[in-house]
Amino acid sequence: GTVGGMGAQRVANRWRWVVSAVPLAVLAAACASPDAPSASSPATVATAPTTSTATTSTTSPPTPTTAATATAPARAAAAPAALPQPVTMSFSGDLLPHLPVDAQAAAYGRATGRRYDFGPMLAPMRPVVGAVDVGVCHMEVPVAPDGRPSGYPSFGAPKELVDGAASAGFDGCSTASNHSLDRGSAGVKATLDEFDRVKLRHAGTGRNAWEAGSALYVVRGVKVRHLSYAYGFNGYRLPAGQPWAANQIDPVRIRRDAAAARKAGADIVVVSLHWGTEYRSAPDSFQRSVADAILPSPDIDLVIGHHAHVVQPISMVKGTYVVWGLGNQLSNQSAPTQRDGLTVVATFGLGWDLRWHVSAMEAVPTWVQPGTYKVLPAVLTLQDPHTTAATKASLRASYDRTVATVRSGRAPGVRIAARP
Repeated sequence: GTVGGMGAQRVANRWRWVVSAVPLAVLAAACASPDAPSASSPATVATAPTTSTATTSTTSPPTPTTAATATAPARAAAAPAALPQPVTMSFSGDLLPHLPVDAQAAAYGRATGRRYDFGPMLAPMRPVVGAVDVGVCHMEVPVAPDGRPSGYPSFGAPKELVDGAASAGFDGCSTASNHSLDRGSAGVKATLDEFDRVKLRHAGTGRNAWEAGSALYVVRGVKVRHLSYAYGFNGYRLPAGQPWAANQIDPVRIRRDAAAARKAGADIVVVSLHWGTEYRSAPDSFQRSVADAILPSPDIDLVIGHHAHVVQPISMVKGTYVVWGLGNQLSNQSAPTQRDGLTVVATFGLGWDLRWHVSAMEAVPTWVQPGTYKVLPAVLTLQDPHTTAATKASLRASYDRTVATVRSGRAPGVRIAARP
């Protein structure tokens, strides 16, 4: 198949990445064409005014001294300018609050005067999520519209889970999952109402036809559009007359939506897909077929996967990074591989073609600590002198499992910090 090899597209991509020392004047000269961006584009390129040495005299051309004097202002105007700063985004695994997780959040809440407090569970991720321009989580379940949490098989989360995500530094979440409709349209509305309350953006579900189930982030003028889709909804049907309530995977639609986002001005388009076989660390045939159907696309810059509840590899599919599965960020699943998680940090840079591309990818292994349900970034926690020996042993084992899985995708350029 196409997974694991970049082919001709990958070779072409090697020439796209930003070289920060190159002045914009050189970039403009290399890329000048009738299709160059307008002055309103985030990637505006300023070129020096053209200085003509033609003369109105019919008797003699200008002297060398005159020509040199005439071109001096042009040289000053063409002074090198800085390229746009890269845009960094993080993507994390499933937020899956089983009832024991809710019970521990209630215990934390008693100490802080709240009904539930998920903040202590997600707080260890702040150094990772807070260091990027845009942090994106995956909200696996809806908020319980009646205020009564429920667990498997039909979930309803305490609304305070959304507060916890915001307190950890996330800017938004994908919300399309197989549990999106567990509480019907009321659950969809309750979830997005809570997102709006804490000013988190959301993609994948919608309260009305105008919401469209996508999120827009603007970073220093660079527009990032995030799309989200799920393979299905555990037998629940979309509410009558509400096809926009949750987005289902359809390669034709995904390509169409990505193209529409690009046409509407998006500089970067990221697609989140809830897919795969639960507890299987390798991508299945459905994942591969969907990736092959939507890629390559001039409108999709990165694909992020969820749902398997275990970490899956990172691969390059037809020149585009595909993170097959990030595992669980927060859950009560007890098998060792189900406590492993992955956060990826993608860096986007402006390329020679005046398009934004993934120029760097970093994998950050995480682990859910039993009992406390704290989500621990493995390397940072291992570096902490206060971490107990038992926790360090579990973290090292988790890190090794995750790194082996990530590297099995053979994606080039993925950085993983070495564990202490």
